[in-house]
Amino acid sequence: MSASTSWLGSARNKIILAVCIIAIILLGIFTPLLRFFFGAILPYIAIFTFVIGVVYRIVLWAKSPVPFHIPTSCGQQKSLPWISSSYLDNPHNTLGVVCRMALEVLCFRSLFKNTSTKLIEGPRIVYCTNILLWLAGLAFHWCFLIIVIRHIRFFTDPIPSFVLLLEYLDGFLQIGVPALYISNILLIGALIFLFMRRVIHPKLRYISLLADYFPLLLILLIALTGVLMRYTVLKPDIVGVKELSMGLATFHPSVPAGIGYVFYIHLFLVCVLISYFPFSKLMHMAGVFLSPTRNQPNNSRMVRHVNPWNYPVKVHTYEEWEDDFRDKMKAAGYPLEKE
Repeated sequence: MSASTSWLGSARNKIILAVCIIAIILLGIFTPLLRFFFGAILPYIAIFTFVIGVVYRIVLWAKSPVPFHIPTSCGQQKSLPWISSSYLDNPHNTLGVVCRMALEVLCFRSLFKNTSTKLIEGPRIVYCTNILLWLAGLAFHWCFLIIVIRHIRFFTDPIPSFVLLLEYLDGFLQIGVPALYISNILLIGALIFLFMRRVIHPKLRYISLLADYFPLLLILLIALTGVLMRYTVLKPDIVGVKELSMGLATFHPSVPAGIGYVFYIHLFLVCVLISYFPFSKLMHMAGVFLSPTRNQPNNSRMVRHVNPWNYPVKVHTYEEWEDDFRDKMKAAGYPLEKE
């Protein structure tokens, strides 16, 4: 089967999945009983699935043995006093590991240092950094976090001051009414770039699976429905949305009438994302902290790494071996540790 045929088959599966999701949403919107399920019960199911799934994955990872000392090393390891070591690329203590982890989580340092190879005329191989990929990944994650924090306003009364400050900074350009948030534009642009990168690049398209496309499309649909509700005539009843959100937060759920069908589509997609999160590649958010290549200091020349899961075995030390064969070794002229 050719790559193009495989791509078409995969695309057909995605279209079928999308049609099924839309059919479920429409059925729930126009049925009063299902509307209560979508608005008041499904969010709790999604959050419960998220919490249980994340805890299960973290416990499973934490129980995994680490038999070898395998930190990622990209620079000179600390050894002799007169040899300069690389503190961030090859940390030898806990502080260095924390600094490297902070740069990885906040700035995606490894993605910034990621290099790609190209074959140019000559022929000659050249190495270059993929800055666009790093910028898109950085914009996507930070904008997504900002948008999640902005949504705290729907679950609190009064609204925390840091949320109001973040909204002011995010919309300081004040383009139109309501204000155009920078994070909305950057998030949609980054998602389109990341999705099209997998579609256009032949090698990436060949190795990409449904699990690579689905989260991007799902988050893109969530962002687009949110933008539609804010900047078009499809605005929901904000008072009703606030009442629904506060009811969920205080465990007294209620579904006011007249909120709008776009809001229920948005809420359903968010619930799908929350439920899907623990069973997808999105769990790298927690996995990066439990990766032995990241959370271990590279101090193998200073501290011996002993696998705590080693099976206890009977060992025969050299001292005991020398005691057993001392007379024969001495007769043969072999050097002895002790006479």
